[in-house]
Amino acid sequence: MKRHSETLPFLSLCRSSFRQGLVTGSKPVVHPILHWLLQRVAELKKRAYLARFLVKLEVPTEFLLDDVINDTYHQYEELVEGFKTYHKECEHLRNSGFSTAEIRRDINAMEEEKDQLIKRVERLKKRVESVSNHQRMLEQARQLRVEKEREESLTHQKQEQKNQLFQAEQRLLRLQQQLKDLRQAAADATPDSLMRRLEEEIKINTYMVTEKLPKELEGMRRTVQCMQKVASEPAMGQGDLQGMEDKIKAVDSQINQLIEKRMMRNDPIDDKLTLYRQQASIIIRKKETKAEELQEAREELAAAERELKQRGSHGQGPHGEEVIRGDELKRLVAKLRSKGTIYKKKRQGIAELRAEYGVLQRTEEILKQRHDTIQQKLQTVEAEKGISGYSDTQEELERVSAIKSELDEKKGRTLDDMSEMVKKLNSMIVEKKSALAPIIKELRSLRQRRVVSI
Repeated sequence: MKRHSETLPFLSLCRSSFRQGLVTGSKPVVHPILHWLLQRVAELKKRAYLARFLVKLEVPTEFLLDDVINDTYHQYEELVEGFKTYHKECEHLRNSGFSTAEIRRDINAMEEEKDQLIKRVERLKKRVESVSNHQRMLEQARQLRVEKEREESLTHQKQEQKNQLFQAEQRLLRLQQQLKDLRQAAADATPDSLMRRLEEEIKINTYMVTEKLPKELEGMRRTVQCMQKVASEPAMGQGDLQGMEDKIKAVDSQINQLIEKRMMRNDPIDDKLTLYRQQASIIIRKKETKAEELQEAREELAAAERELKQRGSHGQGPHGEEVIRGDELKRLVAKLRSKGTIYKKKRQGIAELRAEYGVLQRTEEILKQRHDTIQQKLQTVEAEKGISGYSDTQEELERVSAIKSELDEKKGRTLDDMSEMVKKLNSMIVEKKSALAPIIKELRSLRQRRVVSI
């Protein structure tokens, strides 16, 4: 129905009015038709072309009882199916990006290359004919080429057989591991253990079906009902929200009063029941937690099995055997081993650096403690001798002298730089003078000639 309404939107009118408007050429009827047609010109051309060949002829059943008509109709259906296949291939070739001009250019280029090769072969034949025993040499060259091709084929077969052998070994190892696992599982698979496992599984499934899942379903239903109730109610304003908050506060105060009354009553029977209720709620929560963990573990197991099946289906050959590239696996193993060795070396280096850092940190702490102790003793001795602050003054003087030596060194470097710059300038002046000397001499001679001529 949707497809029909999309293709013919103008049929929303009643049939009689539509037919009448179409006959009379009414604009409200004709213009939508033209608009619909002009938007889909390419699509409608394709549909009109395919309709000539794909719309099957309706042959009555009583005519198909004739053998000739029946055979002809079957041939007609086969031709229709063949036309579908050819049309799909043609569309695929049109959309693949290959044009007839490109194919013709490729054919012309290949023909030119073929002519060049033929001419080259003719030249080589003429060159070889002048050599004695050229037929024998050509036969030997042909045999050499055949043997080389055979050698390449044998090398390829050898590599394939190596890969198949490696795959067979890997498959044998996997089957041996599976056999080992099955034997270990069969060792514990006594009737009593199987019955216990089945009973535990039945209990878990019973709990899931009778308690956990119905509670979750009921909770989801209540949530949906609350959502539907909230969605059906009109929009709430600030006053409505304030009223709801007041009701919540009143209910909370009533709950607190009831709790206080219950605590004041202090009935020992209620205390025992409370203890039992608490224990029961704790057990229920534990059961729910374990059931959720079990459900998550089952989902993870199912996902892992699906992934394993998918990987197995992708990694199977045409006969069901698992395809593993031997060279790729060897390279991967070698790469992992090298990375593992590098990782171990780096980790060992980090451990050594950490140990050295700990030793240095401890040494620093010990030296700081010794320094503090010596400073305290020095201050005590200075106080006894009446020269308190002498060591601080000495350190300050040493610091100032160090700063002064740095400044003097900077000044010396600056003077050296300035003297070097002066030398460079003097050398540049000398070079310029030497370059200008012949020009000055020529200028003087020209001046003298000018004076004599005047």
